Amino acid sequence: MSFINKLLDTARRNQSLLCVGLDPNPDRMPKMGILDFNRAIIDATHDLVCAYKPNLAFYEALGSQGLTILEQTLAHIPADIPTIGDAKRGDIGNTAQAYARALFSTLGFDAATVNPYLGFDSVEAFIGYQDRGVFVLCRTSNPSATDFQDLRCPDGSTLYETVAHKAREWNTYGNIGLVVGATYPEELRRIRSICPGMCLLIPGIGAQGGDLASAVRHGVDAQGEKAIINVSRQILYASKGGDFAEAARATAERIRSQINSCLKPKR
Repeated sequence: MSFINKLLDTARRNQSLLCVGLDPNPDRMPKMGILDFNRAIIDATHDLVCAYKPNLAFYEALGSQGLTILEQTLAHIPADIPTIGDAKRGDIGNTAQAYARALFSTLGFDAATVNPYLGFDSVEAFIGYQDRGVFVLCRTSNPSATDFQDLRCPDGSTLYETVAHKAREWNTYGNIGLVVGATYPEELRRIRSICPGMCLLIPGIGAQGGDLASAVRHGVDAQGEKAIINVSRQILYASKGGDFAEAARATAERIRSQINSCLKPKR
């Protein structure tokens, strides 16, 4: 099954556009092992999400033990729920092939985030895995995104708009999506107009201050789908006590309900 079909199946079954970012920070967690923490979060939320998105940095920072925890975390996620490897990889073609193989073949992610700064050959290796999703960084959620992404290109478009146009051009297999931060709602609206049929991965809700209603309104496609609203810290650290899993579920359920209330009824 392709990533997009797996995503749509899960989103419809769970009535959810919510993605939980599995980004464990020992300083904010209850005093317990990361693997047990991740498993508890998954057990508490798996019927409320459309996907899970581990950020590899939190696992790589722990060395070889962290990669083992990541593999065991992925093994605990139900097989019918898609996983997104948030790695933001991007390098020359030969190295990109190794990155793609690591994320898709070795770790088994259903999708990954990639950095298009080096151009097409840095993305091509990922796109070649036709059944996997490839989320190209377009308009990121961080405050300094404007340093480069707002720069004007020779045709007068901004760099982020050029990335959106290029991604649409590269989308031969229909497996490319874009990463667009909820912290920039007008840019999100613009990108959705450029790429009406693409899947958008939308971080920036919660701790980063993005507006949920705007993210949903501007992020979904014409059918009210193909938007992945990612929330990490707000759910993971809803409580630091022994009730952390119950608190995570309650927060995820509330956010899912808020997302669904922003969706227009289907005709």
